Amino acid sequence: MMGERAEGWGGMAALDYQKESGKTAWDLSAFERFFFEHFVRVVSVLNRMVGDRSRAEELANEAFWKIYRQPLLPSPEGNVSGLLYRTAANLGIDELRARNKRKQYEETSNRLAPIPSDTANPLSEILREETRRNVRAVLAELKPAQAQILVLRHSGFSYNELAECLGVSRGSVGTMLIRAEEEFQKRYLRAEARSAGRSTGHEQQP
Repeated sequence: MMGERAEGWGGMAALDYQKESGKTAWDLSAFERFFFEHFVRVVSVLNRMVGDRSRAEELANEAFWKIYRQPLLPSPEGNVSGLLYRTAANLGIDELRARNKRKQYEETSNRLAPIPSDTANPLSEILREETRRNVRAVLAELKPAQAQILVLRHSGFSYNELAECLGVSRGSVGTMLIRAEEEFQKRYLRAEARSAGRSTGHEQQP
């Protein structure tokens, strides 16, 4: 669920690893604790991005697998949880970009599919779906760091958590958010204009 706090935030550092053949590898029991501490929240973040819980769970598992396979430096300051959320956000962005490429080949009639007759307000449903589509399209267009900070912030992450996750100082988080929100707003207005153009048959150029 949105904003759910995972216990032990930032506590799973490289001290929970074991040294093997010159590389730092996971201890299985440590990885299991790490997985259960963060899985629900990672799925929540991804679900907000892709709008499909089953796909969000698949991407979350992929993110954890990437973390498990990646050797990390044996430093007590190792920010493994931050790396996890950045990895998950990047997977979500890749998913949105892949969807956008597929949608380039869709006809307008397919994008505005008929709403079932038992829907209370078909027009409202169409508008809500168009808004969700535009939001995800804009996130896919943003720089990864901008998309990451927006998605994580709107998933309930505090400024301290954002700083730790993104590997920046807390004092820079506010400026990063403002810039990301400004860029999002600019691109979203363009996407809305394009949507309006499609609905009237006069689509605007990007």
